[in-house]
Amino acid sequence: MEKFIAFAIKYGFLIVMAGSFLGFGLLESSFWSWSNMFSILLSVTIVGILAIGVTFTLIVDGFDLSIGSTAAICVMVSSYVMVVLNLNYMYAIIFALLAGFSIGLVNGLLIVKAKIPDLLATLGMMFLIQGLQLIPSAGMSIGTGMMLADGTEAEGEFAEKFLFLGQGRLFDLIPIPVIAFALLAIVAYFILQYTKWGRILYAIGGNEKAVKLAGVNVERYKIAAYVISGTIASLGGILLAARIGRGDVTSGGGLLLDAVAAALIGFAVLGVKKPNAFGTVVGVIFIGMLLNGLTMLSLPYYTQDFIKGLVLVAALIFTFGLSKSEI
Repeated sequence: MEKFIAFAIKYGFLIVMAGSFLGFGLLESSFWSWSNMFSILLSVTIVGILAIGVTFTLIVDGFDLSIGSTAAICVMVSSYVMVVLNLNYMYAIIFALLAGFSIGLVNGLLIVKAKIPDLLATLGMMFLIQGLQLIPSAGMSIGTGMMLADGTEAEGEFAEKFLFLGQGRLFDLIPIPVIAFALLAIVAYFILQYTKWGRILYAIGGNEKAVKLAGVNVERYKIAAYVISGTIASLGGILLAARIGRGDVTSGGGLLLDAVAAALIGFAVLGVKKPNAFGTVVGVIFIGMLLNGLTMLSLPYYTQDFIKGLVLVAALIFTFGLSKSEI
């Protein structure tokens, strides 16, 4: 019995995921098409990027509630730089990355130096960013040819090279955002699993006091985790702006919850019971596959969040509750 429970904890989620993939394909043959596979990956790219960012903060026993708002303000920043300021698209990317970096740094300083609990600090930052992103454009979305506050028309436009980041495809097949997500996931996995830096982050999340006694500058590592989270969120914002070709003031809606859900589902993958890059990626893909399959089966959209939440709760209960019952 114990062996069965151990096997179920380690591989149960992957078996459920494989069964879902098989079931959706049998019920709707087009689900297995290459075009739909890439559609699933493309649909979860932005959420996946943000989920990897929040994974870094979860590893140090923290949490970043501002990632969705950070991505949203970076959508606005990159759009404003190109359309309103009429600057080169490279400036748009640089300013957006700097915005994400700065937000992450402020979050880290508030938590580490000001001793504000992570949930409160990042929640406050989330509301601050949501208001701040509306000020430069007076609450309006930013698009080519928009009217400015002084009555003139914006002269800038979205550069084709910038739009390629969100809309282009490699070999006319693989979407560029999917490639960016894959590369980021590989880098994050390597850092967290095979470097001293990654091992220290996990050690901080496991026993911060012991790591301090070992002479590690814990504060610097914790701040770095939030800086990474903010910078990664800004990358998601850049790709989102490039995909929609517009600085949409509502672009950040839903990103936070889906990203957090994917990162938490990652706890159940292979029964690791801790935040990890591989589990996060699997969680992201599973959420995308689930929503895509339910949509193909014409399930009402208003039931999808319920099912998504049910899967998350079930995965966590199965992983943690079953393992405790074994003890």
